[in-house]
Amino acid sequence: MYQDDKEDTTIYKVVVNHEEQYSIWPSDRENPLGWTNVGKSGSKQECLDYIKEVWTDMRPLSLRQKMAESGRNI
Repeated sequence: MYQDDKEDTTIYKVVVNHEEQYSIWPSDRENPLGWTNVGKSGSKQECLDYIKEVWTDMRPLSLRQKMAESGRNI
């Protein structure tokens, strides 16, 4: 049996950083520095589906703010 064939039973949590970028992290581990919980946990696929639903603008927050200041919304 290959490693890829094993079912991933890890429970993950969705985390977000100060730039409003999302990631997943094993729920039993301390968050990486600079990342906070968003309140969603579950299987890897459930967490990735959640991120796909809520993270509709992949640009970092600082870029979005800079563009808004300059009056551009690209």
